Amino acid sequence: MDSTDSNTPATQDRQSLLASGMAVVWAIALAKLVFHIYFNNRYGYFRDEFNYMSCGDHLQWGYVDQPPLVPFLIHVCRAVLGDSLRSVRFIPALASSLLVVQTAILARELGGRRFALLLSAICAVTAPQYLSNAGLLGTNCLEPNLWMGSVYFAILAIKKNDPRYWLWFGVVAGIGMENKYSIAVFGVGMVLGLLLTKQRRVFLDKWIWLGGLAALLMFLPNLLWNIHYDWPFVQLMRAIKAEGRDVVLGPAQFFFQQVLVVNPLLAPIWLTGLFALLFSARLRPYRVLGWSYIVSYAIFFVLHGKSYYLAPIYPMLMAAGTLVIEVAIDGTETVQPRRQWLKPVIVILLLVNGAYLAPIVVPVLSPDRFLAYAKTLPFKLPVNEYSHMRVALPQWYADQFGWKEIADETAVAWNRLAPEERQDCGIFAQDYGQAGAIDFFGRAQGMPGAMSGDRTYFLWGPRGYSGNCMIVLDDRKEVLERYWNRVEYIGTSAPNPWALEQQIDVFVCKGKKFDSWASVWPHLKRWR
Repeated sequence: MDSTDSNTPATQDRQSLLASGMAVVWAIALAKLVFHIYFNNRYGYFRDEFNYMSCGDHLQWGYVDQPPLVPFLIHVCRAVLGDSLRSVRFIPALASSLLVVQTAILARELGGRRFALLLSAICAVTAPQYLSNAGLLGTNCLEPNLWMGSVYFAILAIKKNDPRYWLWFGVVAGIGMENKYSIAVFGVGMVLGLLLTKQRRVFLDKWIWLGGLAALLMFLPNLLWNIHYDWPFVQLMRAIKAEGRDVVLGPAQFFFQQVLVVNPLLAPIWLTGLFALLFSARLRPYRVLGWSYIVSYAIFFVLHGKSYYLAPIYPMLMAAGTLVIEVAIDGTETVQPRRQWLKPVIVILLLVNGAYLAPIVVPVLSPDRFLAYAKTLPFKLPVNEYSHMRVALPQWYADQFGWKEIADETAVAWNRLAPEERQDCGIFAQDYGQAGAIDFFGRAQGMPGAMSGDRTYFLWGPRGYSGNCMIVLDDRKEVLERYWNRVEYIGTSAPNPWALEQQIDVFVCKGKKFDSWASVWPHLKRWR
């Protein structure tokens, strides 16, 4: 009986899981999930998180600055788990933890053994960008999972010589287009990579075309939404470019920031993986992946994309790099050099380095202690927009402070209104951060949802208000007096030394000088 039990499929699966190293990988992923759940409520809600939650309250097939996937998921998540920081950030924590497993699986499919799987998992754990993704709700948190999901099916299609997997590549890519449009750049890289290698023969098979059709069909609802609203995302990108808000990087700076966002110590690993995909005989069948990186890198650089736009592609390079390192350490069946001591050294070095860099993107320190810590770093933290230079903390932290104070000051104005005035008194904010904070915090204080000319708030319109009474944030009294007869300054939001959005003035405006709020609305559009 014992002998029979030991050979059951379930027992064999457990033994295979342990022997391959995947059990350890899953344990690492679980530890990472617990780590992020614990630290994800240390500061406050991030500016963009308010936007995603407000969009989730208005479910539709698209939004000015994003496709619909994340707003839909956070709508469901909040309904199930609630509105706490840990609840709102459960999706990113889970996605980033699963990326650890995905990276190890890629290493396994490329031919890696136990150490390659372990090392690839540690690479995914210690990369600052993926640590950051785990702590903030946004399209970035799912992007690596979807890019690498596509890569997984591409590898299977090549490895198993089964073109049917290209259909699933298209399905995942289509879901990716409903998350963030930048996956289209990766798609272009894959197509050109296929054309530049012997894998070009797949274009003679129906399955890759069916995969492309699947991607198009999954993207179609958002595509039709964009057409209906005259391509709002394109309008937004043009406005941002015309304003010159983003920091444009030169060739050396762009490459250096790639090294930073993925962790400088990981650069030798992913660069090894890149060169192996491009030049090694062992990985020749997967050369398309190397070309996809080159093409994606070139496109983002030429278009002046932000440094983190390329971050979702690095797990596949890490997986390939760990395979090369494993072979170099283990040698071959005939030649086995005595290099096994390198394995624990590499693992410990990466873990220590990852722990040292983690406070850059995970709020394990108080703001004061973080600033002291930042002075010990041998490099300056990247700045993506010029407006981010004016605050002490980096933008991804600074934008987690000051929002409750804005909503509280708005509540002061709201509570000064007579009950009969509140029926036709709207709240107008200058940007989606302010508006989203009022939507989120103001609900408990009885305030209505905010309006704004920024992003998708503009498309949601004037909401039926006459404009005769309006609470307006972050404007000048002399400007408001052009539109209302009585403008009362209520106060300024309480100061928060760490906030990017500093103190905001709040006004109550009564007695309109214009025909209707709807007639003013087209002039309030603010997409930048």
